[in-house]
Amino acid sequence: MRTKRYRVTLTADERSDLLRLISTGTAAARTLVHARILLKADTPPGERGAFDADIAAAVETSVSTVERVRQRFVEDGLQRALTPPAPTAPRPTKLDGRGEARLIAEACSPPPGGQGRWTLKLLADRLVELGIAESISYETVRRTLKKTSLSRG
Repeated sequence: MRTKRYRVTLTADERSDLLRLISTGTAAARTLVHARILLKADTPPGERGAFDADIAAAVETSVSTVERVRQRFVEDGLQRALTPPAPTAPRPTKLDGRGEARLIAEACSPPPGGQGRWTLKLLADRLVELGIAESISYETVRRTLKKTSLSRG
């Protein structure tokens, strides 16, 4: 078995705060799960605590969640271990307003020769051909067209 890299040792105040949090049951479900993980992972100095797999089974969560909660508690403290991490920054969009306008204009124009209608793949390829986007998926084209009130029927 692996040795634990992050050992959780709670103070009496931290333990009582976590017990109070769980007993009231008014916090977010994720916060309550994290509190239960910390209580089960609490190991007095010199003792061997429970394994992450055992804690995960008792709290009905994944082993990786137990590992992440332990790590956040040791590195950042109790409050950070209880709260979820801040969301990461969203990816920049492939199409700006001009690109979206050009996509709509292309979708409203006659389809290329030999085609009965524009497909999402054809529109994506056309945007790349025109230099509007370096690369673009048909799913991005679909989501962009769905945002508009464009009726192709």
